[in-house]
Amino acid sequence: MMRGMGNMQGMMKQMQKMQKEMTETKAQLDSMEFIGEAGNGLVKITMTGERKVINVSITPDVLDPEDADMTQDLVLAATNDVLAKIEVETEKMMGKYTKNIPGF
Repeated sequence: MMRGMGNMQGMMKQMQKMQKEMTETKAQLDSMEFIGEAGNGLVKITMTGERKVINVSITPDVLDPEDADMTQDLVLAATNDVLAKIEVETEKMMGKYTKNIPGF
């Protein structure tokens, strides 16, 4: 009976260690900055790993009052680019913790 308790305690310690590592990795990821680009760098969106926009850069040459749709398309493309980069890095860093957990 006690033997099973020892295994349970060991498993709990291992889970606590993994949870601490996961929290530290998530904090590291959240503090990272990612830049998405469109139009060969004419539009750049910078986000944190938490997916918060911290900077938008649009080259003045792109700002054509007669063609606002092009600027909007470039902003959209740069946003999707940065989100894809964050997703790749999130999977790389957090995947080892979440790959066998449903819903992650």
